[in-house]
Amino acid sequence: MGEQRVRVTQDGGSRWRRRAGEYESLAEAVAAAEPGDTLTLRPGTFRENLVLDKPLSVVAAGSLGSVRIEPPAGPALTVLAAASVQGLVLEGQDTSSAAVLIDGPAAAAEISGCRIRTVAAVGIEVRGGARPTVRGCTVDNPGGLGVRIRDAAAGSFEECEVGPCGQAGVAVLEGATVRLDRSRIHHAFGAGLLLTGDGSTAEAVECEIYEINGTGVQAEARAAGRLTDCEVHRVTGNGLTLDSGAVLTLDGTRIHDVPENGADLRGRSVLTLERSTIRSFGRNGLSVWDAGTRAEAASCELHDSTGDYPAVWVSDGARVSFTDCRLHDVPDALFVLDRESHAEVADCTLTQIRSSAVSVSGGATVRLDRCRIQDAGTGLWFRDQGSGGTLEGCEIADVSTGVIIARGADPVLRSCTVRGSADAAVYVSAGGAGTFEDCRVSHGKGYGFHVIDGCRPVLTRCRAEQNARGGFEFSEPGPVLDACSSDDLKPQTAVAGAARPSIVEHAVGAGGILGGGAPLDGRMPLLPAAPLVDATATATAIAPAVRAAAPVGGHRDADEALADLDALIGLDTVKQEVRTLIDLISVGRRRQQAGLKAPSLRRHLVFTGSPGTGKTTVARLYGEILAALGVLQRGHLVEVARVDLVGEHIGSTALRTSEAFDRARGGVLFIDEAYALAPPDGARDFGREAIDTLVKLMEDHRDEVVVIVAGYTAEMERFLDSNPGVASRFSRTVTFPDYSAGELLQITRTQCAEHEYRLADETAEALLGHFAALDRGPSFGNGRTARQVFETMVERHAVRVAQLADPSTEELQLLLPTDLPG
Repeated sequence: MGEQRVRVTQDGGSRWRRRAGEYESLAEAVAAAEPGDTLTLRPGTFRENLVLDKPLSVVAAGSLGSVRIEPPAGPALTVLAAASVQGLVLEGQDTSSAAVLIDGPAAAAEISGCRIRTVAAVGIEVRGGARPTVRGCTVDNPGGLGVRIRDAAAGSFEECEVGPCGQAGVAVLEGATVRLDRSRIHHAFGAGLLLTGDGSTAEAVECEIYEINGTGVQAEARAAGRLTDCEVHRVTGNGLTLDSGAVLTLDGTRIHDVPENGADLRGRSVLTLERSTIRSFGRNGLSVWDAGTRAEAASCELHDSTGDYPAVWVSDGARVSFTDCRLHDVPDALFVLDRESHAEVADCTLTQIRSSAVSVSGGATVRLDRCRIQDAGTGLWFRDQGSGGTLEGCEIADVSTGVIIARGADPVLRSCTVRGSADAAVYVSAGGAGTFEDCRVSHGKGYGFHVIDGCRPVLTRCRAEQNARGGFEFSEPGPVLDACSSDDLKPQTAVAGAARPSIVEHAVGAGGILGGGAPLDGRMPLLPAAPLVDATATATAIAPAVRAAAPVGGHRDADEALADLDALIGLDTVKQEVRTLIDLISVGRRRQQAGLKAPSLRRHLVFTGSPGTGKTTVARLYGEILAALGVLQRGHLVEVARVDLVGEHIGSTALRTSEAFDRARGGVLFIDEAYALAPPDGARDFGREAIDTLVKLMEDHRDEVVVIVAGYTAEMERFLDSNPGVASRFSRTVTFPDYSAGELLQITRTQCAEHEYRLADETAEALLGHFAALDRGPSFGNGRTARQVFETMVERHAVRVAQLADPSTEELQLLLPTDLPG
């Protein structure tokens, strides 16, 4: 190494030493130097290991990049003392060791302005209680870890850049500590910052973690960390992943552009967020799982989801709290699932929510104080038994439905308001309950409080104002009211006998809970006897509904559609059932026109029977007939199945079901194999959400859509039992019998005539025997089987006739017994 000299400058104070000078190797220079001396390296490449076991200073004589340490094996630099290294390029080639190793409690080293370029196991390793400070350095290690701090060591990295790396950018483990200031970690694999092990801690200030093939920050096994004014973005996994008791605090930190969860918490981990933002996430902004796991956010913002998942997901006993936060522009805001899961939300705003702002299910609970929910599909949805909580002083505005309570849920709402709902402000169904105190619902397009299925919510000092369809609508006795009022309940006036009762009397019948009959459950009625709405108000209220049902024109005449129904082969009992329904509807409309009460008729139907019995065809004709009678606007058929209604997670199912229902507005929604929405072992199946959503939509838009559900008889019985509100929506079941052998033969003759074929007499006789011998098991296709048989005969006929040199017209048409399926 003749021209590559190391100069030792005598900076130490010892009198017993060799004189300062130049040395041919690093090892000689270090051996000659005394503590406090400076080693100045001339430009060039040193192919040896630099080991600093005494407090020396090592500097490059030229610019950065002019001095390279590149040994064939082992670390390029090993620091065992309080040494200082500046301006070197350190390249390690040993895949089993670190390029830079800082080891031992005496190694309070300072490394600055260095470039570590290596394919080693680790770029920089700090261990054994070392306490280095690294400033302005870069670490490039596509073969392994960028920086590893372990074994109770502590490192400080200022204005450093780590990446690309073949593994994690910075790993802190075994009780070590790291502080990162104004540093960047990028293009790493697995995690940008990895914290693991009891006592392992990290603090990052004004750092950026990006372009990570994996998680931005991963903390586990009781490790702890704090990120202040940092940015985590453009990763392929979660922004943050916490597990097994990890604790992480974010202050002024931004997480964005992550395809998975903004933060995923499990295993009793704790995340605290202050003044932080999570946006542009593909799954959940916060995903919080397991008992003992919790997330606490204050003055934070979650927004702009790029997927179809809730912004906040709380499950399996986890807990979250939000104070003064904003959640907006997401499919769903907050989903709390499963018993013991709980959310505390105070002084928060939830806006621009495409589906549900808050959903509570599986026995979970929430507490909302002074929150505002605006521009959402559903404000709050309490879905099932044991689900509930408390809302105080909350405002819900410009939503489709303000509050839904179903299937045994029982929340408490105090001093809350719902304003401007497109459907009901409060909707209680299927065994739901709820307590409402000093609540106000107003300016909605539907009902104020809409209660069906005999549910028993308790309403105290509640008021409904300026709701288009009425303040209170109770389909049957059940609700208990105390000192409630509505501006649509007017003083009694002299009216004609045909005048419609008030919404309250109409809801419960004469002598209901607000009428003059026996009080409900021993409680005395606390409102005046049910007043009546005057005839003028009634006519005004009914007119819009009549106009909404008016047909849009362009439909076939009802007699023509009925003629097509009668022309169907077989199905005599089905035809009779449909004609009876049509007669009831027709006469009911004539009674209305004469000023008489029309019978209350639910037009939704259940079609049961085997496949291929004409259920879809009859449904289509039913819609056309209703449109011709002016009951439906269009009468078109929208056919769907489970795959069209059920999404991948809670929330997307409600969206899909609502979209299908909207397509059917003015016509018939035909749900084939509807029983698939309620599988026998599907306690957590998302099909039940489709059923719940459908039941609500059918009630809210009872005059706009006819719903027909179809499937096998036994399975459809289970479907009707899946939700207490389902059976009550479908007043009539129409059973489609299997076709007889004679009817199948008639279907085949029709196919022949349509396609200009003809059955020989002996062929018809053979075909009748063929149909009679078919297995009538669950896979039997009825009319489809007849069509399949006809298609097979046409194929066999073609093969046979193709062998004839000059077939006659009769031979081209005539189907013989030999053409029957084998």
